[in-house]
Amino acid sequence: MHQNGYIGRKMRIPELQPKPAIIIAAFGTSSRAKAPLAIFQTALEKRFPDHEIFWAYTSEILCRKLNLPGVKETLAKVEAAGYRKAVVQPLHIFPGTEYQQLAETCEYFPGLRVVLSETLLHRWEFVNKSLDVVEKDFLAAHDGLNILGLHGTPLTADPVNIVYLGLEKLVADRYPNVLTASMEGIPDFEAVLAMIKRNNLIEQFNRVRIIPMIYMAGMHAERDLLGESESWRTHLGEIGFSVDCPMVEYEKKTYFKGLAYYPELISFFMDRLQRSLTLAELY
Repeated sequence: MHQNGYIGRKMRIPELQPKPAIIIAAFGTSSRAKAPLAIFQTALEKRFPDHEIFWAYTSEILCRKLNLPGVKETLAKVEAAGYRKAVVQPLHIFPGTEYQQLAETCEYFPGLRVVLSETLLHRWEFVNKSLDVVEKDFLAAHDGLNILGLHGTPLTADPVNIVYLGLEKLVADRYPNVLTASMEGIPDFEAVLAMIKRNNLIEQFNRVRIIPMIYMAGMHAERDLLGESESWRTHLGEIGFSVDCPMVEYEKKTYFKGLAYYPELISFFMDRLQRSLTLAELY
């Protein structure tokens, strides 16, 4: 169909866009997640004012429940808007199963050349730089113990387990008072708790600070890490620890400090995106 023909004029085929579209892929959004996403959107518009920005959500449940656009829906919207190239920047921390699923969707979507950007902790260089940022909120060795709260994966065959175990080793070597634990999979929180009891760490550290190593510290932080029942906080409190978590205030509301509230980490995501935009322009 020729765009200047009768049917083409009737369909109003859009002109092809000269720059790649930017698509931000997040897990989903809830009332507490809106604040960190708004912060990211503001930084995005400031860093990339010449690019059109789209959002996509990877949780099928939240997409159905809240009528949010999924990845395929957003890719189709981008193509319909006249784009032939797009860069997808996920707000994932680790390149796990969900990231691999996103990669497959981007690779096989027809009509678009899609560059999938890297996660926050995609390379060990990124891991070390991110720890340099987050460690500012760690309790000092003479003040208490820190536990990095990871999301984890329930799948034993997921290659990202190597990253979780590598991070556990790196943190243990780097800090005298920092442990890692996952809400799903390894490092297992119950195993870490057993080690704390076995080594009687309560005598050495009477305080524990839980650091959420998740982008939006919403439901998981409120329920699994710091909830009122069967959370990490309650289990640690039962053996005598005083437990806290870094907090942040945004627009007169207080939130658990997930990774979304560190400006340096947002900047790291922007760097990933800039690299992918450069690749999209070249290929």
